[in-house]
Amino acid sequence: MINPVTDLPSTPLPRFATARAIAQAVRAGHRSAVSVIQDTFSNMRAVDPALNCVTHMLEQDALEQAARIDCARQAGAPLPPLAGVPFGVKDLFDIAGHVTTAGSKVLRHAPCARQDAAIVQRLKAAGAIPVAKLNMDEFAYGFATDNAHYGVTRNPHDPTRMAGGSSGGSAAAVAAGVLPFTLGSDTNGSIRVPAALCGTWGIKPTFGRLPRDGAYPFSASLDVVGSFAGTLDDLIDTFHIMDGVASGDAPAEPDAASLRVARLGGWFASSLSPALTTLIEQVCTRLNVTQTVELPHTASARAASFLITAAEGGNLHLPRLRQQADDYDPATRDRFLAGAMLASSTYLQAQRFRSWFHARIHQIFEQVDVLIAPAVMCEAPLLDDPTILVDGKPVAARANLGLYTQPLTLAGVPVLAAPLLQTHTLPLGLQLVAAPGQESALFSIARKLEREGVLGIMPIPTPEYA
Repeated sequence: MINPVTDLPSTPLPRFATARAIAQAVRAGHRSAVSVIQDTFSNMRAVDPALNCVTHMLEQDALEQAARIDCARQAGAPLPPLAGVPFGVKDLFDIAGHVTTAGSKVLRHAPCARQDAAIVQRLKAAGAIPVAKLNMDEFAYGFATDNAHYGVTRNPHDPTRMAGGSSGGSAAAVAAGVLPFTLGSDTNGSIRVPAALCGTWGIKPTFGRLPRDGAYPFSASLDVVGSFAGTLDDLIDTFHIMDGVASGDAPAEPDAASLRVARLGGWFASSLSPALTTLIEQVCTRLNVTQTVELPHTASARAASFLITAAEGGNLHLPRLRQQADDYDPATRDRFLAGAMLASSTYLQAQRFRSWFHARIHQIFEQVDVLIAPAVMCEAPLLDDPTILVDGKPVAARANLGLYTQPLTLAGVPVLAAPLLQTHTLPLGLQLVAAPGQESALFSIARKLEREGVLGIMPIPTPEYA
């Protein structure tokens, strides 16, 4: 496990510095906020050419905010909890004074945002500093971060492999250690898939819990905003700030020993790599899990999630497609057009199924507090051979990496993406799932598993781009 940086002297900011350590050093006067931001940009410039996480740097704005924090400290004013902590945002979050491209040249001439997205406002009020916009699949439609306009984001553990998507730039920037946390969005797995492939922590909160204001929409019925972090503590701290909870007022987490935990079987136990199967069994052993639960009609849940996304995304973009179709990535354009042509009866049927499926999951959570499931079936696919095995057959990774994330999306439940700590393979990840509003149960189980050495981020061997 990468040890958190707990002491930050006035030397260059090391990669993998945690948000907690940075804020503590700035508040104590051991490091200026300006030096933190300057070093962050230096680290990004050194690492990003090989990975392509960043689409826009926000250097002037970031240095101005950092200078204000330093002035406040020098004046003796109390500093907020994340003072001087840099973070990046998936480029569908508004940053005042900048164009929100949502990963597409279609929006390159759009007006600059007048104000920051709601959760960016909350983070900035807590002292955190946005430093970059990060690469994504165009309009968040994909699992690869293979962007026709901004290029491919590569996996920091092996740049010949996929970072996942659609929030791939956000996950890769954390995995590479250049940012302690980043913002992403999740409609069908866009936080959970790249978190698993890049080996970071990620949170898809309960549907509707965090405000989406100022985040470019994809599917109004399913979109959720969330985050990635290099440590569980940073993920939890920043989640509470985005949730509007004042520092020190976060709700107490339940005792992990009191929580009823089960494993998702059936659909979620098929097509797993041998290494992932072994690691999940180890997790279940540590938690004394003996119960296996199967979700009803999981294949239909995945299909309904896909149909709702396609229909809502297609109809959102149809007016612009009529005017600017050639400006879209052809793959994105064709999927939006297909979604716009879906019959309204098909969409309504998918929404009816969603209501039914939501009720069935609630019945399960009357008996269980936390469910364990894989996030992705295997390690990150190669960029030049983007396939995975499903039922023993090679299939396109871009269309199937959400096999285990899409069905859970439909229920609007919170999911914690947790990296499995191991050394013999590339990153692999879990989904920890709870009832709506029960993120604290997920944090409690994750803390227990982290203490016992089965969850945590894997060290990256010194790469050529370091």
